[in-house]
Amino acid sequence: MEILTFDQLPKAVSELLEKVSKIEGILSDDHSRETEADNLFSIKQASAFLNLSISTIYGKVCRREIPVSKQGKRLYFNKTELLDWIRAGRKSTLAEIANTVKLIPSRRTQRS
Repeated sequence: MEILTFDQLPKAVSELLEKVSKIEGILSDDHSRETEADNLFSIKQASAFLNLSISTIYGKVCRREIPVSKQGKRLYFNKTELLDWIRAGRKSTLAEIANTVKLIPSRRTQRS
């Protein structure tokens, strides 16, 4: 390691900042690619994630019941879309249904 003089410090700091910026750029690009790749599932990964057999998933794809992207002969499943699909199938509890019914005015009170 070379010893820097006081006059050389501004140039050295400038070079270091450039190198750090380049490293940050490379790391953020790699991270964004990994994040996008982590969100895509193959049919085997989707099968494991949803705890459904591959044939069941093929059936749902065929009936257009499950969100899917197709590129060539391959199927890709987006993790976020699968989670939204699961949440959309949520059944209301009896308490939630009762609360909804209480909020709807009855027909008898509307006729009066």
